[in-house]
Order: sequence, then structure tokens, then C-alpha cells
Amino acid sequence: MNALHSMKRPVLHHAMPVRLDCLFFIFLVVFTANSASPANDNKMAAIASIERERAGMIQLSDQVWRFAELSLLETNSARALADRAESRGFSVQRGVADLPTAFIASYGRGKPIIGIVGEYDALPGLSQKVATTQESTEPGAPGHGCGHNLFGVASLGAATAIKELIAANKLSGTVRFYGTPAEERFSAKSYLARAGLFNDLDVCLAWHPSDRNRATAVTGQAMVDFIVEFKGRGAHAANDPWNGRSALDGLELLTHGLNLLREHVKPTVRIHYTIPGGGEVPNIVPDYAKLWCWVRDSSHTGVEDVMSRVRDMTQGAGLMAGVEAKLTIQEGVYERLLNTNGIHLLHTNLIWLGALSFTEEEQQFARALQLATKVKEAGLRTGVDSYEGQEFKGGSTDVGDVSYIVPMLHLETTCRPYEAPTHAWPTVACAGMSIGHKGMIHAAKVLAATMVDLFENESIRRAIRAEFEEQTRGKRYRAMIPDGPPPFHKAGKP
Repeated sequence: MNALHSMKRPVLHHAMPVRLDCLFFIFLVVFTANSASPANDNKMAAIASIERERAGMIQLSDQVWRFAELSLLETNSARALADRAESRGFSVQRGVADLPTAFIASYGRGKPIIGIVGEYDALPGLSQKVATTQESTEPGAPGHGCGHNLFGVASLGAATAIKELIAANKLSGTVRFYGTPAEERFSAKSYLARAGLFNDLDVCLAWHPSDRNRATAVTGQAMVDFIVEFKGRGAHAANDPWNGRSALDGLELLTHGLNLLREHVKPTVRIHYTIPGGGEVPNIVPDYAKLWCWVRDSSHTGVEDVMSRVRDMTQGAGLMAGVEAKLTIQEGVYERLLNTNGIHLLHTNLIWLGALSFTEEEQQFARALQLATKVKEAGLRTGVDSYEGQEFKGGSTDVGDVSYIVPMLHLETTCRPYEAPTHAWPTVACAGMSIGHKGMIHAAKVLAATMVDLFENESIRRAIRAEFEEQTRGKRYRAMIPDGPPPFHKAGKP
């Protein structure tokens, strides 16, 4: 009995409750998808291709790690990835969806069209050496605290392996790699989605560096990022404060309201904010104040419900303080739709490829990072985690938008110590050395093997698509980003 047939049907954490009348349908679809073959000649050829590309992939990921470019500013990183795609025979279209650092690399002709996305933006202030203590390479500079230098390279490596099989007439169809910038901020995939660039795909894949190996079976959170600006009237805070109208009063009234609101929202809701502007000095009544806030929930409809309350509160705060109040949406993303069949398929290939292997030196490096960040010194996870009962701790991604347009299959591989913090310096350190490299190569192999299944097996594609159509029946994707081009004037700014 192969690994796929021996697994139980997954119990998944869905963003929205699964309708009871769909359960039997989903069970039948999962049963249909069980015709995947754990190993065949094309999969072995894809794995061999990635092994041949290993040194070049590591070199490219280290190059992107050193670039460490912020969202919408990934000029060098995008060029390096696009140039590599061209050198491997892909047709590359640069600057898609009005994003200079986004591109699409395609090879092949006709259906099926299988896509895969890759990210490459860094985070501000996380510059870090490959070391077990916090030590920046350049104080205040960005760093790859989410491992996106590994993300884009592994996805392109998997796409290249499939391209070679198409070129050799071993597979038929089209493989398409999407170079997607600005995930950490600005949600660039939403702009590509709004432009219709995912509409003709049969299936799309993604992965993310993690502290474990698993097919992702949690939805993530929908999110809206917005600012509220208050404009009042300045005055001397001691001499004639009655002539002033404090913008900061309006802001504080709103934040008080937001904090009261926390008691009256569902447990899945998260509200967090900062105050980028609240006045210059205490003896001047502030005529301008600015709040930056995110609202998240397990579904985009839940976020919309909370935002309707927030809009009313914003206007109320302005009225109470006697100031103008303006709420502006900056970006927003959907939760990720889960595809039971896709999760099952990814897990099968994870099991087939087996556990990751790390040296004792790498394990010691990992335990030192865990010690430094006060988490259990458990080292690196090497085996494959179950897709059942996965605990979700929070986070949002613009991959969710793509999942409402095309079935999305998502993978994680070990690229950092278990439970070590992400968006933090330990992840940057691991992303620039052999621990991250091994997770990246492993991800490329799992993705390539899964893509082989998708190209070869029409019944799997039909099952994945049928489940997706059932999930999205009656739902219409509408990007949550504001109208117009991306906000390039905000790139690199808080």
C-alpha cells in the first residue's frame, strides 16, 4: 500500500465552516485523487534536475539574501531571478501589473497550465550575520526575516525542472513561474490577481520557509491595512487651548473605541495599531495625528463586518473631538482557501521524498539560536508533520487572493529551528546558510514532484478543480486593494 492510500482523510482548519452537504462530495473527490503515483521516471528526472541546479540555486538565494530589498524596491532580486529564468529557456515578461519588480516566466504551450509563485522581498531593520548571536551586517538595514530569498529560488527551481520535461516531450502543457514582489507590505499578488494574470491557470502552487515539513492545512487570516488621519486646529496648549481642536484627541478617542471593541468581536479577530504621528511637542495642540491599524479575521467577510464598525467609530471620534477624520485603505488580503485534494497530494510527495537530513553542526547552530531566543532547544525538525489538526497561530498573505481565483496548493519545509521566531534575526541567519539551503532544495523537489502529478494525471486536476468550484460557488473575488497603481511613494517608508 503506498503512502497516499495509507493516509486518513485530512481534518482541516477551514476559514469558513464546511457545509454538511459538501462533506460527501469532498470525500468522493479525495478518493478520486488517490490515483497519484508516488514515484515514476518523470519525478526522478525532476529531482535529478534540481540536484544539477543545486549549486546555482544556493548561489542565487545567497545573492538575494545579500540584496535584502524591501517591498516594491526589489530591483536587483527580481532581475537576478528573471535573468536566471531567461537563461533556462523561459519566455519572460517583466513589469507585469504595473509592478516593475514583478514578472512572469513561461514555457510550453496549451493546457494544462500549472503556475507557481515566488517571493523575494525582505523586512526592514533585520540585517543579521550568519551567527548565533544578534549581530547585524549593517545596522538598521533590511534582512530576510521570512526567508523569501529561499522562496523565489526554490519555486523557480521546481518550474525549471518541469520546463526540462516539457522540452523533452515527457510532459505536455505550460509551466508558469510568477515573480511576485512586495508580500511583506503592499500585497502585490492582489495587483496581479486584479489584472487577471492568474485566471487561466488550472492549479497554482506556493511554499514558505518554516520550522517544519508539512502540506499547509491552515487558512491564514484575511486582513485590511488602513490609516486614519485626523486634522484639527493648532493652538498654544497653555495660552489659548480653547482655540485649538486636537487631532490627537480624535485619535485617542478612536483607539479607546478600538480597545473597547475587542470585547465584542469574535475570538478569531485581531486588531493592532501604531501611532506614526501624534503631535510634535506638548505645548502645541496637535493639528494632525495619524493612526496605522490592521484588522484581521479568519475570513474576509469577518474583516468587512469589523470594518463597518471601525468606519462608524472613526466618524464618531472626529465628531467628538471636533476634527476631520479620514480612513484610507492601504491594502487587504483574503484568507487562503484550502484544497483537501491538493493537501493530500503534497503530503504524498513529502512522504515519498522522506525526511530532511541535517548535520550535527547544523543542529548545534539551531539549538544555539533556540537558547538565544528562549525557546526549547529542540533543534531542527526533519520528519514530515501530519496535515491533521494543524494549529494556526496567526498571519496573513496575499497568496490568499490567488486561492480565490485558482486552486492553490501550499507547502512548508524546515528552514529554521523549531519554534524560533520568524520576522526576526534567527530566521535571517538560517536563510543565509546551509540550514535554509537544505529546506529550499527540499521544497523545490516536493513542488516539482507534485507538478509532475498535476501534469500527468487529469483525474487529479479534475478533483482539485471540482473541490475549488464547490468552495467558490456563489462567491466573487474582488481585490481589497485600493483603486489605481501600487503606492510606490510609500516604498521603504513606515
